[in-house]
Amino acid sequence: MLVSQVMVGGVLAAQLGDHNAVSKEYAYLVIVLISVYIAGFGWSWGPLGWLVSSEIFPLEIRSAGQSIVVAVSFLFTFIVAQTFLTMLCHFKSGIFFFFGGWVVVMTAFVYFLLPETKNVPIEQMDKVWRGHWFWKEIVGEAYEDVKKQGII
Repeated sequence: MLVSQVMVGGVLAAQLGDHNAVSKEYAYLVIVLISVYIAGFGWSWGPLGWLVSSEIFPLEIRSAGQSIVVAVSFLFTFIVAQTFLTMLCHFKSGIFFFFGGWVVVMTAFVYFLLPETKNVPIEQMDKVWRGHWFWKEIVGEAYEDVKKQGII
């Protein structure tokens, strides 16, 4: 995905120039590269929001958690859709580098801050979060507060 974003940005930066036009051959190349990006998104980041939220929320709050995930997903899809053309006019080819940068940020977030849930039963997810190097500070305090109240 990152490679296709950078390549689209590079092709457009090199070809647009002063006359703001791209030859037919480069236009086809841009379409192919954007299609590669869409396919990569569909196989990787697209389902990630649905997959992760279905694995990490306990059964008691899963429906509420999924509702929030759907609402946030729709909100950000709306924001991107409403701002893309304006950003394209101002950033020109730089918009593809901008979104490529976000791919790097998202990858770093998942790599460093999302714990592995493979072969972990849903009932044990609280232990996964409490054992994670970053989230244990946040989840651990909340877990202790709930435990003191006698809820669990």
